Amino acid sequence: MKRRQFVQAGLGLMAGAGAVALAGCGGEQSSGGGDKQAAGKVYYLNFKPEQDAQWQELAELYTEETGVPVTVMTAASGQYETTLKSEMAKTDAPTLFQVNGPVGLASWKDYCYDLDDTEIMGQLTNDAYALKGDDDKTKGIAYVIESYGIICNKSLLEKAGYSTDDITNFDSLKSVAEDITARKDELGFSAFGSAGMDGSSDWRFKTHLANLPIYYEYQADGIDNTDAIKGTYLDNYRQIWDLYINNATCDPTQLSTKTADDATAEFVTGQCVFYQNGTWEYANVAEVGDENLALIPIYIGVDGEENQGICTGSENYWCVNKNAAEEDIQATLDFINWCVTSETGVKAMCGSEGAMPSGEAGMGFVIPFEANLESTNVLNNLADEINAEKTPVSWNFSTMPSEEWKNGVGSALTTYAADQTDGNWDGVVTAFVDGWATEAAASKA
Repeated sequence: MKRRQFVQAGLGLMAGAGAVALAGCGGEQSSGGGDKQAAGKVYYLNFKPEQDAQWQELAELYTEETGVPVTVMTAASGQYETTLKSEMAKTDAPTLFQVNGPVGLASWKDYCYDLDDTEIMGQLTNDAYALKGDDDKTKGIAYVIESYGIICNKSLLEKAGYSTDDITNFDSLKSVAEDITARKDELGFSAFGSAGMDGSSDWRFKTHLANLPIYYEYQADGIDNTDAIKGTYLDNYRQIWDLYINNATCDPTQLSTKTADDATAEFVTGQCVFYQNGTWEYANVAEVGDENLALIPIYIGVDGEENQGICTGSENYWCVNKNAAEEDIQATLDFINWCVTSETGVKAMCGSEGAMPSGEAGMGFVIPFEANLESTNVLNNLADEINAEKTPVSWNFSTMPSEEWKNGVGSALTTYAADQTDGNWDGVVTAFVDGWATEAAASKA
């Protein structure tokens, strides 16, 4: 998910596409489908800036091996939808792109090739990771399963006199965090890192944290989508947000300018115990030491949350552009199948340190395909251990009606943080509930 701020990277710019062109010259193609004459080309618009370097290297390796030109363009953090709209309007449009789930698919369904009879579908380990369209045909395939929660520095937590065993629900998390705050000058660190609302960081709260009240409302109402969120658990959303911003490394009035890099640096340098983020962040926090890393659920004070696990799912669904030339569609299908079946591709996607042929770190993914490797990412393994005993929280933020809705919630959260009045929280509720209805209606207009 999503998402430190990077500039679009590349090896060179391709005329008309503004992307990296990795051209090849003939040769045999060895993909999951067997040897065949190289034909077509691939243009992948990548959603994940933090994996840009790995995708560039994989693309180059695939071109060298098969002769098929592969282009990778990586959208800047928070700019994927805007970039996709721009690129799809061009003659050389992406042949491979991403949607985040049902809402994203609704916007791009007319561009999505039916994947049911493709080779990669035979590699999928669970049909839950096949994104279906209105016609019940598979339009997208999740290529990474991720988890997020509250990452902890165990050594600092122990210095404060606690362990993760002491935190089993919101009340106990609050007790620990507020005690650390009361002793922060003595301890030399704060409870939470900065909850930055800069564009590189605000997705952690307007999207990932907001998933919790949506999840519990869906659970209570027995639904998995809605055009009219009620906001049943927004009081719970408020109390976890209050806890984050009032027991942190910075004053709440400073959050509008705090970035993802700020929060990461605060955690890595021992300025805070707790840091809400996900398994994708492992490479950036690994210097804390595997032995010092822990992961706990995001508790918001709902009855029975002692049995709640980690938020686990995907908002990364590969879609193939059905409007591309036939040979480009096949080349794209061959490429993604190679990524999840070949030794090189699987190591690059699943491995961490030294997994790339260049010796650089791999993507560290858990992939929902037969060739998935045991993870070397300790955060992945911690999430799996917790979810083996607890009930995972599903990723429902893919049902959020629009990016505009998220931005409205984020803006209201920032305003409230700077002046924590009931009136300003009413602004968050309005953005959440009324904004949802407005954006859901607009998407169907």
